[in-house]
Amino acid sequence: MDVSCAYARCTCFPSSSRHLSAALFSALPQNNIALPATKNPRQYMLLPIVAQALKDLRGNSNQGIDTIPSTSDGGSMEAAKGSGTTARGRRLLKVREEKRKREYERLHNYPAWAKVLEDACRNDSELRAVLGDSIGNPELMRKRVEERAQRRGRDFTKSKTGSVLAFKVSFRDFNPLDSYIWFELFGSPSDRDVDILGSVIQSWYVMGRLGAFNSSNLQLANSSMEYDPHYDTDKGSKVMPSSFHDISDVEFQDNWGRVWVDLGTSDFFSIDVLLNCLTVLSSEYVGIQQVVFGGRRMGDWEEGMTSSEYGYKSFKI
Repeated sequence: MDVSCAYARCTCFPSSSRHLSAALFSALPQNNIALPATKNPRQYMLLPIVAQALKDLRGNSNQGIDTIPSTSDGGSMEAAKGSGTTARGRRLLKVREEKRKREYERLHNYPAWAKVLEDACRNDSELRAVLGDSIGNPELMRKRVEERAQRRGRDFTKSKTGSVLAFKVSFRDFNPLDSYIWFELFGSPSDRDVDILGSVIQSWYVMGRLGAFNSSNLQLANSSMEYDPHYDTDKGSKVMPSSFHDISDVEFQDNWGRVWVDLGTSDFFSIDVLLNCLTVLSSEYVGIQQVVFGGRRMGDWEEGMTSSEYGYKSFKI
């Protein structure tokens, strides 16, 4: 059988005018191709030759060609080419490269201010509460700080800095006639902090001294303000007066402050009034960690240490 005569021209080669000859493919390997039963088997005779020719023309030893004959009458051929790297492999390589770049940027291009905030969070519970879960994400950290600044105002030069955390309140054998009230701050108070906190305690004492904390005369406490209420002055004048008896100066050692009190005949709701004042004071001006009613010694307090060189400060009432 003269193969070159049966297929004189083939469009698979660059030059369609070149004649095919069996001599050109004398060293071709034999491919075992299963041919379906057909009345004209000659149409499959050149499939191994064409496949090998396409492989040589591409010049890529890593590519292979599978020839799958069609079962249709036309006898068409489908060829699928493989690649040394799959699409999934390329995607994984891209993901690894992007991850490597992000890690490099985190180590070498991480903002210095973000590192300072992270280091400060280790010893500052208030700052940790502000940043929350944003640590490690500079953009989110910046957003949290800006939100905090908007709530506190735009003036960063003012010395009053409150706390976003509510202070704790505890009682330790509190005797209203002879006890200390302790204040633990977030740090050593400045002179302005001492004046602010001392002024609040002084005002509280003056109101108690004038009989303000008298629960026997609360005529308007449960009255409705939808209509003009009535106040009975005669009843108010006949009530047994209550008075705050005595108080000491407000003292500070490092981040602890204390004041000795004798509430006298003042009612206990005077303590509620004081805590209401300290709540706003802590959130807006001087951050307070906890308030303790009673107890003789808190923290590293040292009796008799009144030298300013060791962090002692006081507010005279």
